Order: sequence, then C-alpha cells, then structure tokens
Amino acid sequence: MSRPTYHHGDLRRAVLSAALDVIAAEGPSALSLRDLARRAGVSHAAPAHHFKDRAGLLTAIAAEGFDLLATSLAAAPDLRERGVHYVRFAVGHPAHFQVMFQPELLRPDDPDLVAAKARADAELRSGGVERSPSADPTLMGIAAWSAAHGFATLLLTRNLDRPLDGRDPAETFRELTHMMFGPAQ
Repeated sequence: MSRPTYHHGDLRRAVLSAALDVIAAEGPSALSLRDLARRAGVSHAAPAHHFKDRAGLLTAIAAEGFDLLATSLAAAPDLRERGVHYVRFAVGHPAHFQVMFQPELLRPDDPDLVAAKARADAELRSGGVERSPSADPTLMGIAAWSAAHGFATLLLTRNLDRPLDGRDPAETFRELTHMMFGPAQ
C-alpha cells in the first residue's frame, strides 16, 4: 500500500491542523512530530524545519490560539460579552485552549507567543468595568477571567454535561453572569 503524498504546498499548516486534531482527540501528551510527519506523508524530519521540536509546535499552536482569542474578544462590546466570547472560543477551539494555558509545554520567550498573548491580554482588559466603576479594574478583570476560564475548563473536561443538559454553553454563561452580577447596565 502506498503512502499518501503531500501535495498542497503548506506543510506548516498541514502539521498544525494534524496536531490540533490529535490534541482534540487525545490531548497534547499524545503529540509526536514523527506521527504528524507520517500523517502528512512527509519525512520524519520535515516538520522540524518549521517547528524545530515538539515545544516549538505547541508554542505555534498556543500563539495561534491567543491570536484567535484576541480576535474573538475584540468583537465583544463589554466585559460580560468578552466572557461569553471566551467560552465560545474555548468550545470552538478546544485543542488551542488546552495548549494555551500549559506554560510548561511552551517556549515562553517565543516572540510570536509573547505578542499574541499581549494582544489577547489587552482585549481581555479592554472590556471596561461597566457595573462598578469604583472597583479595582485589575481585580474585576481577574474575576471575569476566572469565571470564564473556569466555566470553559469545566465545560471542555465534560464536567458540565449533566448540569447543562444540552443547553447552549455561551448562553448559559451569560445567564450565570446575570445571576452573579445582576443585569448588564
């Protein structure tokens, strides 16, 4: 049986896509450059030209994830909706989400990662504090991020399957923020 050959000209994207599939199905610990090369139909050394090693690949995934998160958050008008967009991002990009918040897997000084994290952080912080203008904005941001991240993590680890019982996660999160913080102003 012949191996499929790589024809589409974007090995970097092909390896990233295959890596995201593996992570979504089996987690980041299952990732192997050799396996990804086999899936792409290229030599085992080919992915190393783009990523050097596993940490480089995971760092590229995290940087892409933070860029996608920043874009998603930028579309939200306020802090509450940024939380809803955060949850939607986690549901839509579970493999990115798994990798982004595991710094031990990444090269923390990678320039692309540093820049992408800064963009996402800026978007997280730019939501404003519409409910309590006298509150410390840093603490409000931490509280909002903690709530959204905790909810998203529980959701992705399937700990909310029974309680949500098929309800839309983003809408449920919106309802939770209403219950916790009152109606948006």
